[in-house]
Amino acid sequence: MRQKAHGGNLTWAAALAGCPPSAILDFSASISPLGPPNSAIAAIQSQLGNLKHYPDPDYSELRQALSHFHQLPPEWILPGNGSAELLTLSGKEFSQIAATTLITPAFGDYYRALAAYDAKVLECPIDLRRQGDRGQGAEDRGTGGQGDNSFSPNGRASRLNGGNPRTALDSPSPPLPIPPSPHPPLSQSGLLLNNPHNPTGKLFSVEEILPYLEQFALVVVDEAFMDFLPPDEEQSLIGLIQEYPNLVVLRSLTKFYSLPGLRLGYAIAHPERLSKWQLWRDPWPVNTLAAAAAIAALGDKKFQSATWEWLPPARNQLFQGLAKLPGLQPKDSAANFLLVESEQSVCQLQEQLLKEYQIYIRDCLSFKELGDRYFRVAVRSKSDNQRLLTALKALVN
Repeated sequence: MRQKAHGGNLTWAAALAGCPPSAILDFSASISPLGPPNSAIAAIQSQLGNLKHYPDPDYSELRQALSHFHQLPPEWILPGNGSAELLTLSGKEFSQIAATTLITPAFGDYYRALAAYDAKVLECPIDLRRQGDRGQGAEDRGTGGQGDNSFSPNGRASRLNGGNPRTALDSPSPPLPIPPSPHPPLSQSGLLLNNPHNPTGKLFSVEEILPYLEQFALVVVDEAFMDFLPPDEEQSLIGLIQEYPNLVVLRSLTKFYSLPGLRLGYAIAHPERLSKWQLWRDPWPVNTLAAAAAIAALGDKKFQSATWEWLPPARNQLFQGLAKLPGLQPKDSAANFLLVESEQSVCQLQEQLLKEYQIYIRDCLSFKELGDRYFRVAVRSKSDNQRLLTALKALVN
């Protein structure tokens, strides 16, 4: 039996490996190995006595913490039951316009959210061929997703009608591969993308995305991995949210703070849109423990700084080790994961790693553009990374 599309299915992996789930070294889910923060655990413990009460339906304290964190009024922020719930609400929004452009390969949950309300999807592939080509000296810079600063349009016309003069949209390598006519006009269409991009790890700059805010009726940017970049490097659109009522930014608190079991994300958008989303969903989507953990984690500057210090060298160690193995080609990444092209079957490699080494990598079968020749691995501690590299070396040789 094949695993389900999402990574992190330790029950499936343990059954295949013939060991308890706790024995699996999980590289399939892109979760920081540094957490959860002690501050979040302490906050959860402090709230156990409040489980007999309903959560605050307005999540006033959580929204205030997020407001302070992003320097935005609280009414511009809506907490949710993970970003998955907020993606579903986005899917309902997209179903009300002519079509939605989806940059592919795309996270499988995007298709689920769009299909839930029969939203029309236009798939626009990005070109992976240049991603990961690193020039001389790259090993000294680390992998920041900037080795190739643009995706080729893969043969698809990319010029926007009435292009925004603020960027060179008519250049040979446009920032995003947006489809031409006869598709619906962009003013009647939506755009859904994530930044950094999953599964490639590509980081789009604000300048690359900015023109499309002028063109599309609705732009939803999933920034689930943006917080892995320090503030002086991130390319978040949150700073533009009050300028563009058609912009929605989604954030997740589960990956950076290692809290996927609590299910917590939030949307940042115009208050009128968020008020409408409130009417569409069930009450109390965020539980008391998740809200408390989030408030504590947002204020944990020490944990945030430790994560920003850990990631670049650990990611570079993993990239360099993979690049030295025959038949494997890792791609540059700005996130806490690497996409790796393989000359041999990934399904076979995944099975061998589980059965012989209890190591779990993420196959890319759910990304139909990638199939059985790509896998994705989270960046973990240096010792965990080395364990993976040692096992892969034995198998690929």
